Amino acid sequence: MFNTFKKYTWFFKLRWKSYTFGVSALIICAILQVLNPKIIGTIIDHFIGGTLSWKILLFWASLILIFSLVMYALRYGWRMALFGNSTLIESILRNRLFSFFTRMDSEFFHKYRTGDLMAHATNDLSAIRFVAADGVLTLTDALSLGGITLFSMFFFIDWKLTLIAILPFPILIVVSTYLGKMIHARYRGALQAFSSMNDHVQESVTGMKVLKTFGEEKEDLSAFKKETQHVVDENQRVYKLKAALNPSIEIVMGLTYVIALLVGGSYVQSGRISIGDLVAFISYIGMMQWPLLAVGGLINTLERGSAAYDRVEDLLDYAPSIVEQKNPYRRALDGDISFDVQSFAYPDDTEPTLTNIDFHLEKGKMLGLVGRTGSGKSTIYKLLLRDYDQYEGKISYGGIDIKEYALESLKKGIAIVPQENFLFSTTIRENIRFGNPALSQKEVETYAKLANIHEDILEFPEGYDTEVGERGVSLSGGQKQRIAIARALAVEPECLILDDSLSAVDAQTEEAILSSLKQERMHKTTIISAHRISSIMHADEIIVIEKGSISERGTHQELIGEEGWYNDMYQKQQLEKKLDREGE
Repeated sequence: MFNTFKKYTWFFKLRWKSYTFGVSALIICAILQVLNPKIIGTIIDHFIGGTLSWKILLFWASLILIFSLVMYALRYGWRMALFGNSTLIESILRNRLFSFFTRMDSEFFHKYRTGDLMAHATNDLSAIRFVAADGVLTLTDALSLGGITLFSMFFFIDWKLTLIAILPFPILIVVSTYLGKMIHARYRGALQAFSSMNDHVQESVTGMKVLKTFGEEKEDLSAFKKETQHVVDENQRVYKLKAALNPSIEIVMGLTYVIALLVGGSYVQSGRISIGDLVAFISYIGMMQWPLLAVGGLINTLERGSAAYDRVEDLLDYAPSIVEQKNPYRRALDGDISFDVQSFAYPDDTEPTLTNIDFHLEKGKMLGLVGRTGSGKSTIYKLLLRDYDQYEGKISYGGIDIKEYALESLKKGIAIVPQENFLFSTTIRENIRFGNPALSQKEVETYAKLANIHEDILEFPEGYDTEVGERGVSLSGGQKQRIAIARALAVEPECLILDDSLSAVDAQTEEAILSSLKQERMHKTTIISAHRISSIMHADEIIVIEKGSISERGTHQELIGEEGWYNDMYQKQQLEKKLDREGE
């Protein structure tokens, strides 16, 4: 049980002043609280002895009132201290987790699902917060109240009667230790079940359009019910153990009461203690019930918090595969790109995704990449952006290995517009200047015009103040692509990558965007991959990727002069255009 508090040592040291005050206030409250039974016993003895007067009664009653007012003030103080700290540790760990997520590489997000990460950042942190407040509160209250009560029973009433009365207590210690270990293991299973359910919710909400399109709502609901039932089952396994604690405590307290009444009664008859002492002793046993019951709640709080803390620590212990060198280059990217990768395979794959990919792209030139879906085009970009480092070969920018650059330099120097565009649920203006918040309205419009989206935006009732909705749900596919292109252009990257990011626009719009880019980025590097030959036909060099290797390379004119995949695809697309025109 106390191993859980060891995990929080760093936070207790950070907030030692407020914890010292909170714990001290609890102990003082416990001391004042155990004096009341003795005062009541004294009043009873005065009454039985016929010595009770209004003056004596008023004195002891006033003392009880003063103790109550002091305890009220102290209880307010420790609540502010302990529960304030619990909110703080949750905030610290949530910020630490979020910062950790922003530093992780693609391999990490490939391994952990979004719903599971959300469960770590919500449900697990709540369990950790309870330990920092309720755990400390319960432990201090139980130990101080229980210890001071036992002390009072020993020295204010009778030590021998106290020793006999607490003989059943070791039974509770053994039972609590055994159940605590089992509860810890089952709580971890319950938290994992919650993570799985969270994953299902996240995926279903994100993919709701697909679910409705295929009419799979009932099937998905049925699967979700199984997930929620699994969460219920796992938590019920915990509750069954928790339910065993209170009966154990009740049995121990029952035995204690019986022993106290039998032995205490005989002590009254023999004159060893007074009736008032016996009444006070029974009151003290009643006060001992709370510390013993608190042990059950404390075990539940600590074991749940310990399991949650272990899950968060396991996550934070993840070592990313992408790390900076000790003294990386922090200068801006400049120069030619040299890409020479002999072999690369994703972490979970046994076969290489890329084999013998090499090209040299001069500064200010445009490279076109084409190939079938899954041929490896996007993988080339991931390696260039250092999403993965475990490849055989070398990639350099300006003659410097990209592994020697600071990650910040790479991210600022290379902008990518991926196949799946992600827009934030804010205005169009804020989405465009996301990477460069200082942009003026005029500059935002300049980049929007380059991406050929300015006129579309002006047609919206609120113009650039239009809220795009979650993931840009209120926009068409082509509009989202063009806003994403404008956002990438706004950071003025040294290298711009368009990963099939013109697939949702028509041929005329595509031609307008490419013409703007060619003129605007005359002295900067651009890489475009696409399925439509028209998107890359004006590139300085075109590379055809087939099954992770280069099958053809050259200019557009050179490639259509060969009998290969590029020429076949070009002729096919030209035929499709011709048929479309004839159909119109």
